[in-house]
Amino acid sequence: MATQQSRSAARMMMAPAVILLLAWMLVPLIMTVWFSFRKYLPLRGGDLGFVGFENYSRFISSSSFWPSVQTTLIIVGGVLLITIVFGVILALLLDQPMWGQGVVRILVIAPFFVMPTVSALVWKNMFMDPVNGIFAHLWKFFGAEPVQWLSQESLPSIVMIVSWQWLPFATLILLTAVQSLDSEQLEAAEMDGAPYLKRFWFIVLPHLSRAITIVLLIQTIFLLSIFAEIFVTTGGAFGTKTLTYLIFQRVLESQNVGLGSAGGVYAIILANIIAIFLMRIVGKNLDT
Repeated sequence: MATQQSRSAARMMMAPAVILLLAWMLVPLIMTVWFSFRKYLPLRGGDLGFVGFENYSRFISSSSFWPSVQTTLIIVGGVLLITIVFGVILALLLDQPMWGQGVVRILVIAPFFVMPTVSALVWKNMFMDPVNGIFAHLWKFFGAEPVQWLSQESLPSIVMIVSWQWLPFATLILLTAVQSLDSEQLEAAEMDGAPYLKRFWFIVLPHLSRAITIVLLIQTIFLLSIFAEIFVTTGGAFGTKTLTYLIFQRVLESQNVGLGSAGGVYAIILANIIAIFLMRIVGKNLDT
């Protein structure tokens, strides 16, 4: 049993890491809030003074603000739906005995370790190119006109690219949960004559609820800041401008740090609203 002296020593040893982590998070946040109240134009006069809530009102009144929020939520929702549904299916398939099972699992998980910019370039040039892409040749083989994916179907294309990147993560978490399932329950249900769909619905799916919750929470946190895939493929055009990309445009393209910082605060507020919503709706599974 730990004594008061050992607990104090543990706190002393952890203190430097905790202080560094807090500084790592708080310093950028404080700077963002500070600049959001100032008119700061790096290439056009620098810091021009305190402007109050002018940056906030300008950013939220922009014609691009609400469409960017809507686009962000559509991408997040689409990717979550695809990765969870197909993640469950792949986890169940990978749990079955097969020849070369280890190699197959590595190949399924491998896309998660590819950099977002690299995977976006691969999808853009190898798969979605309307002239030389694999999809274009496939469409021509069946006698159909190739699709201009990144202009005609831009939003579904982004969802497809991002889903390909995050599907291995969901599969890995869900596969771990599937492997922890008590096989005796499934065997007993099978002996009682329960069909596969009922065994899945009443035994497997409830067992996966906590893993699905973890996937939902972690992926949502990262998907709200999606940027690289859009920058590489569409450049924010054709209705693919997310809130993160809009902030990028305000800061770098417009050279208005104050306006972009106000957008960053809005992004933080949006992320916290969604996090609270998820924790209230599905986070209860973590306590059961």
